[in-house]
Amino acid sequence: MKYHLAQFNIATGRGFSSEPVMLGFMEMLDEVNAVADTSEGFVWRLQSDDGNATSIHPYKDEKILVNLTVWEGLQEFRQFVYKTVHAEMVRDRRRWFEPERQPQLVMWWIPAGELPTLDEAVERLARLRSNGPSIEAFSFDKTFPVPTAKER
Repeated sequence: MKYHLAQFNIATGRGFSSEPVMLGFMEMLDEVNAVADTSEGFVWRLQSDDGNATSIHPYKDEKILVNLTVWEGLQEFRQFVYKTVHAEMVRDRRRWFEPERQPQLVMWWIPAGELPTLDEAVERLARLRSNGPSIEAFSFDKTFPVPTAKER
């Protein structure tokens, strides 16, 4: 069976998406999404009719922005995060987002052809935060390889 990498990350804005403090982030978002959409190994991303996910709020705090994507593998996702314009967003994140002591990104393997749900993504991040890294919920700090037949 072939697997893809699902990833979910959140960040709490220093203001709402429409507020001036978030302007630099919002101005970069379309470009970063366009780069993701055309990156090697990109499969899918959660988005609303406006082309991004800034209006999707699974948490009570509407300043929490979410990103849910699927990639062919870990290397392709890592390449996008750290070797494209996205790296500028990572570098400057403290301008727009509150610092967080808990993990904000979670990854897990899904069968190719399936898409993760937002509820599943929220649960996976909660699992990583409460139980630490595992094959079901991990981060760049401790990754897990694609599952084998025995782990299915």
